[in-house]
Amino acid sequence: MQTPIKIAVVGSGLVGSLLAIYLRKAGHTVHVYDRSPDIRKIQFSGRSINLAMSNRGWKALDGVGIGNEVRKIAIPMEKRAIHLVDKLNFQNYGQEGESIYSISRGLLNRKMIDLAEAAGAEFFFEQKIWDVSLDHATLHIGETERGAWEDKKYDMVFGADGAFSRIRHRMQRQSMFDYSQEFLPIGYKELNIPANLDGTHKLDKNSFHIWPRGEYMLIALPNLDGSFTCTLFMPFEGENSFASLNDIKLVEAFFEKNLPDTIDVIPKLAEDFFKNPTSTLVTMKCYPWTYEDKIALIGDASHAIVPFYGQGMNAGFEDISVLYEMMEKYGDNWKWIFSEYQKSRKPNADAIAELSYRNFLEMSSKTADENFLLQKKIEKSFSDKHPEKWIPLYSRVTFSDRPYAEALAIGDYQNAIMEEVLKMENITEIWDSEAVENKILELLK
Repeated sequence: MQTPIKIAVVGSGLVGSLLAIYLRKAGHTVHVYDRSPDIRKIQFSGRSINLAMSNRGWKALDGVGIGNEVRKIAIPMEKRAIHLVDKLNFQNYGQEGESIYSISRGLLNRKMIDLAEAAGAEFFFEQKIWDVSLDHATLHIGETERGAWEDKKYDMVFGADGAFSRIRHRMQRQSMFDYSQEFLPIGYKELNIPANLDGTHKLDKNSFHIWPRGEYMLIALPNLDGSFTCTLFMPFEGENSFASLNDIKLVEAFFEKNLPDTIDVIPKLAEDFFKNPTSTLVTMKCYPWTYEDKIALIGDASHAIVPFYGQGMNAGFEDISVLYEMMEKYGDNWKWIFSEYQKSRKPNADAIAELSYRNFLEMSSKTADENFLLQKKIEKSFSDKHPEKWIPLYSRVTFSDRPYAEALAIGDYQNAIMEEVLKMENITEIWDSEAVENKILELLK
């Protein structure tokens, strides 16, 4: 399909590892560099939001025949479990049989590196890339930024090195390179719900658990060993914030008051709270993503997003699917491949960034709001009756591989319709009636 060339991938994370497999499939020599130690040889904990694999991610994995290997370490979550202070509600994600899948980030990353090595990619760990020569696709590696560097020449370099990419850092110094980053005033901290003594889960294992509390929220995703990885999202400053919870008694009192059903299931609450770091959340946008036919950014290096739609990994994997489609279409014309890849992906990356930001509001506040829950019931009822006319926004993003930009536009249109429907008299009583169905059909014309 393509003339074999020598390619460097910077970053051995999920996107870098999968990209290496695809490039090997196309017949190229692939070297993967990472400044960190080999994740397979170290303990991975303290800063992980479990991954939620959905259709776009599975499509990319199945495209190189490794989806079934990954399914072995995934747990289906068919619904949200919404923990209010005084009750527990469940909300299905999609149609019967549709689920998102919880996967441990560390477990998946280790497996992806194994699979990439099995495909013939070579990995080089603890290699600090300080710079790259754009014109010559040459990496500059050394112990320190100002010390001696070794040069590694390639035909092409991919930057898959995350939101704070060194490859992008060099590209930013060109003229006409757009770049922005925006941090949320909200951070996150990992907590843990261990398994029961018999290895079973303390909470329903096929649910994505959410404790929505407005400005802050807790989530929990199941692991294979019976535990749950929990993530507390909270403002850095203010009344209910990481800054305000500065001793053990305050943390315990806060959880007893606001998250009472977690007390019995998080035995090492205070220990984890003070041991694990508080991490930041950033949205990063840039353009262009490529330089000539030599350099390309992919995944978080080109579009880091906040994690509230569970699409960061899925969007990065979809980058690879689209890139590979261009490779199949345009053969050895890498300049054209890169141009079409970035033109295709940029508007969709911007769309999922916007959707992810909005979904924090949905998860932290609206899942506890009666009007929102009513809207979701009406949408589900109408969608069941008219699947060709109404696919809910969440399903468009999660259970489809249609463009994110299309999902955003149609989602806004559908939301405007639902705002009108919710104004109907006695809507709480008549929500599942023919009158409501006809109203939606009329507004859809």
